[in-house]
This record gives sequence, C-alpha cells and structure tokens, in this order.
Amino acid sequence: MSTTTPTRAALPNQGVDSGSRDPRKAALSGWIGSALEYYDFALYSLAATLIFPTVFFPAENPTVGIIASLATYAVGYVSRPVGAVILGAYGDRHGRKKVLVFAMLLMGCATFAVGLLPTYGQVGLLAPALLVILRLIQGFAVAGELGGASAMIVEHSPDARRGFFASFSLQGTQVGSILATAVLLPLAALLPADQFGSWGWRIPFLLSAVVIFAGYLIRRRVTEPPVYAAQSGAAPAQQRFPLIELLRTRPGVLVRCILMTFTNVIGMATLIFGVSYATQKGYGNGFSSSEFLWVTLVANVAAVVTIPVFGALSDRIGRRMLMAAGGIVGGVLVTGYLWAIEQGSLPLVFVCVVIVQGIFFQMWNATFATFFQEQFPMRIRVTGFAVSQNIGLMIASFFPSIFTAIAPPGSANIPLTIGLATLGICLVSAVATLMSSDTRGTSLEDLEAHRAGRAAGRA
Repeated sequence: MSTTTPTRAALPNQGVDSGSRDPRKAALSGWIGSALEYYDFALYSLAATLIFPTVFFPAENPTVGIIASLATYAVGYVSRPVGAVILGAYGDRHGRKKVLVFAMLLMGCATFAVGLLPTYGQVGLLAPALLVILRLIQGFAVAGELGGASAMIVEHSPDARRGFFASFSLQGTQVGSILATAVLLPLAALLPADQFGSWGWRIPFLLSAVVIFAGYLIRRRVTEPPVYAAQSGAAPAQQRFPLIELLRTRPGVLVRCILMTFTNVIGMATLIFGVSYATQKGYGNGFSSSEFLWVTLVANVAAVVTIPVFGALSDRIGRRMLMAAGGIVGGVLVTGYLWAIEQGSLPLVFVCVVIVQGIFFQMWNATFATFFQEQFPMRIRVTGFAVSQNIGLMIASFFPSIFTAIAPPGSANIPLTIGLATLGICLVSAVATLMSSDTRGTSLEDLEAHRAGRAAGRA
C-alpha cells in the first residue's frame, strides 16, 4: 500500500496555509506523547488485575478483592468526562500544545505517586482511598491527551491522508502499553512472588519520573496547526464555552460518538476481564501473571503493526464500514478467546488474542480518532472528541466489573455469557457508526462550510 504524500494540487481547499502544515512532525509528536502517557495508564490497568487485589484490599475474599480492584480501574474513567470538559475547552480556546503539555505532566506525577503508596496491610482503608484519588487524577489528565493529539495531527494532515497520519497517535497508545508490559514482565518473571508483591511492582510506577521529564521536552516544542492558529485570533469573548456549543449544535453527533466508543468493550473483555479470568485462582484456569503479561504484550505488538495499515485503508475505502465490521466480528470472536483460556492452551490463547485484539478491534481503534475529529467543527473539535470518547469510556470501564458480577468464579458457561454480552454492546456501537456520515477525503474546510450552511438554513 503506497504511503506517498499527495501533491498539493490534488488536495482540495487546502487554503493559503497548507504549505506550512507538517503532518509528519505532528504525527511523531502525537506518537511519542501518547506512548509516554499511555505507558502510565496501561501500567495501572495491568496492576489492577495482577497486583492490586492483594496489595490494596483485604485478602480474605478473593472475589471482593478482584471486583474492588477492577472498580478502582474504572474510577479513572469516571473523572475523564470532567477532564474532557475542562481540558477540551482549554485545548479549543488556548491551543492544542498547551493542553498536551499539561496533561502529560499531570499524568506522570500521579503515576509516580502510585509507586509510593502504602499497602492495605500497613494503613488499612487509607491505602485504597489514596489509590482512588490518584486514579481520579490519572483519568482527568488522560482525557485531554488523545483528543488534543489527534486534533493536532488531523489539522496538520492532507485531506487524503488524515486516517493514516492520525492513526499514529493510536499506535503510540499501544506502544505505551508495550512499554508498561515490558517493564512489568521481567520483574514478575525474575523476582520471587513475595518480593514482586512487596516492592518489585513499584519500580515501573517510579519510572514515571522519566516520563515527566521526557514529556516536557517533547511537548513544549510542538507547533500549533496553521489552520487552528489562523482561527485563534477570534475574540474569546465572542465564543461560547465549547461544551455549551457542543450540546447546542451537535447533540446527535455527541450521542452517536459515545455509543461508538462502546466498541472498547472488546478490549475490556479480552485484556481486562480476560486477564482476571485467566490468572485469578477463583476461576481455576491456572495461568500465571507472567504468562498473561506475554499475552498482553503480543496483542499490543500485533496492534502496532496493524494500526497504520487500517488507518491508511480507511483513507481508501472509508471509515464507517471498517469500524462497524471490526467491532461486530471482534465481538463475535470474544467467546472463542475466553474459551481458549478455559481450555488452558497458551498457544491457542496467543492466536486468539492476535485475531481478536490485534486485528479486528484495531479496524475500529485505528480509525475512530480520525472519524470522531471529522464529526466536529474546529472551534469545538477537542471538546467534542474528548467529551464523547471519555463519557463512552467511563461507561465502558465498568464492563469488567459487571462481567465479574454476572460471571463470578464458579459460574458455568462463562465464555458464552461474556461473549454474548460483548457482542450485544458491539452491535449497538455498530448501528451508531452506520448512522453517521463518512467524511473520508472531504477537506476540513469543506466540512466547516457545510456545517455553517446547515446552521444558517436552520436559522
């Protein structure tokens, strides 16, 4: 598949500032920043399933510990809509660069602090309380990351290549997950279980000090997209607060994007509930933590390979069908993945996780950032993306705990129960996707003009 950048003559309505666009630099900045910030977020996700149930919660009831730990994982998503509103407005009114730097620094500090927390055995209920507070801060910070990064890339990119270039911010999130897994994996494999549980797990969190420093150096050099810089001269007093304008002018788009975000249930079922299902003693499937760190690593490596492919493909065939097909087929195959865990076959689990998480889910994941950005006008683009994505993720984040509640240890037919629930949610998301307009290849300027014309007609 060719990745040659189209000539300017082939790009409609590029405007006078098109020559100063730099999609490669914007994509590289988004890739690096997303990788560093999602290292922090993914690290917590892994620890919530592998470590925290016994470190921060009472050990007498394993089921309660699992549910409570997964709930703290979900808490990070509860604060994301708040972060989306505040950081989205900041990014829309004051610049994509400023919000990206702030979000990175806040995330790094919160993750570093997790590595310093006392355990339940040391301070009792204060330990999970502090964990929840830091998770809330993480969620607030990450809410501004992908919206700001993908808006910057989309606004820098040529119209015929937006899907390809914007996919690199999503690839960066997978690289961050790989880094988190790569740091945890040798520690879990080489350290005795008691040492890993007492101090070994803290090392990856304390390494976030490096993230804070690297993030500042990278993000402070980012330049604003020319098209955004040209618009930013408008007097802020004449602009509505972005959330108010979003709710007034784009409520239908907002709801559809929230529902589309539910496709993340595939990742929740495979790499959150699936890890718990495989490794927690109550389920009796007998996999070790280190084995499923490898499963997570392989899934993310596969995603790194497939994301730019599907991003480029979305520029060729359109975004809607790619997203809908990936979500539906991925939802269907979750049952098979959980069945492979139940069979106790690690090679079969590897094959299934690559197919479900590394291929079909990435058909959706590689494409949604571009698709969402194209649904909103520039003046509320970061807010529209961030609010819709993070409200959807907040709701979706409770799916692992719900799955544990409807299929607790000792239940029968767990793969089928969770698989059918996942498929049903994916079908809702697919319907919302197919009800949205496919904006592939249309210039951002033409999209702005079309929306302005429709607004004038309604007035």
